[in-house]
Amino acid sequence: MEKRLAGIYAASFNEKGYIMEHGERPWGTYTVLDESSSYKIKRIEVKPGQRLSLQMHHHRSEHWIVVSGTALVTCGDQRLVINVNESTFIPIGRNHRLENPGKIPLVIIEVQNGEYLGEDDIVRFHDDYDRCSDVDAV
Repeated sequence: MEKRLAGIYAASFNEKGYIMEHGERPWGTYTVLDESSSYKIKRIEVKPGQRLSLQMHHHRSEHWIVVSGTALVTCGDQRLVINVNESTFIPIGRNHRLENPGKIPLVIIEVQNGEYLGEDDIVRFHDDYDRCSDVDAV
């Protein structure tokens, strides 16, 4: 079963039999692997040379673990290179951005924690795809 709803594919099931949310964006894709009211775990794949918007969240922190490729991470005033099997933490309220400076896809596991995990808890400061007012640019 596959449905296309506003850029989200609901086509696969996890081991518990739940539909896993899958989304496509100009920079790549994401899949929600697991979630509850206080956490969400995503697999994020960023195409070579692409980046997500410079953004922040009021209600959640994020922990990023690189599983393939190399990430260039902006977190506040810092820019860090994160390699395979390394991670970084993004505190609540901190400006951040994820980039793939490499020639192969970047794959990270993102763990979100917080009181509210909705996609409308995103404040964008800069976006390569002109989606600063679009709440689903992740």
